[in-house]
Amino acid sequence: MSHTTHQKKKLIARVSRLRGQLEAVERALEAERPCGEILQLLASVRGALTGLTGEVLDDHLHEHVLQAVDEKARAEAVEEISEVLRTYIR
Repeated sequence: MSHTTHQKKKLIARVSRLRGQLEAVERALEAERPCGEILQLLASVRGALTGLTGEVLDDHLHEHVLQAVDEKARAEAVEEISEVLRTYIR
């Protein structure tokens, strides 16, 4: 069973909050709010998404790298992280 399954309720709640923050950005744009206000909302969205990403990554490291059943599984988990990080930092 995946660590995301164990934390499913908590992760879904974070996604719901992110959705709400994105909807706030949309409303602010539709209402032609000042750009500073929109930028602040966007920064909040980015922070929330970074926090969610960090939580899933941390759980992945602990479950699939530190507690890997063997070296092959550990190497696969590290490769998954490497691929994600390459995409993330582009």
